[in-house]
Amino acid sequence: MDQTCDSNHSHEDDGNGSIHESSRQEKSLGILTTRFVTLLQEAPEGILDLKTAADQLAVRQKRRIYDITNVLEGIGLIEKKSKNSIQWLGAGPGCNSSEVTDKLLQLKNEIKQLQEQEVQIETYYRWCKQSINNLTDDRANKLNAYVHDKELLEAFRDQTILVVQAPVGTLLEVPINDTPAQAPLTNSTSTTDDMARRTIRHRIHIKSNNGPVNVTLVHGEAKEQSQWPCTMTNLLPPPNGNDFIFGLGPQEGLTELYIANEH
Repeated sequence: MDQTCDSNHSHEDDGNGSIHESSRQEKSLGILTTRFVTLLQEAPEGILDLKTAADQLAVRQKRRIYDITNVLEGIGLIEKKSKNSIQWLGAGPGCNSSEVTDKLLQLKNEIKQLQEQEVQIETYYRWCKQSINNLTDDRANKLNAYVHDKELLEAFRDQTILVVQAPVGTLLEVPINDTPAQAPLTNSTSTTDDMARRTIRHRIHIKSNNGPVNVTLVHGEAKEQSQWPCTMTNLLPPPNGNDFIFGLGPQEGLTELYIANEH
């Protein structure tokens, strides 16, 4: 009895046994897949041309090659480099599958630990942020929300301190400038002291579109260098309620504000 077999269908005879063409096809496809993967692993840099693979494997129907590549691409073992070329993303030839599995499990555990650390850090961050909000929102703390100039001078000794008071959105730029303020020394035998005398001048650019900017130089020598006593008298508030009279008569002048001490 003659039979015409189609590669896409299974046929069964009416005799003593059944012939499963599909089983033979599956076995043949499995062997072809193994040979194809081996060819991929041995390809330079894992890149293989599908036309070349079909010729080397003596495959008449290229559709079978495409069926294999679709499955391999679906499970992430290959990726398409071009229309007719693919690249292998799996292990190389002759690799120990157990070692690869152990390495994979190790990497998964490391990723899990890193994710747990990330969650813990995020929790600490939220706690710190809430603590800062609690401090800044408290009325009693708002009254003490300042830094004394002595504290700045103590923290930044031998450094120039500028206090910038500016509205939100102000841009402050400090360009990097290594050019000395003085002219370069012409003597080729300049000593280290000569080089130290050359100072570097810095510039600060401040731009504000939302209001004025106030810049103050903080230093602790002003009170020590000042030799002039204060000649102004503070009238508000007065040290004593009886120091001067609040009202003036028609015939009284500025000197009448103060009560003369009689001895």
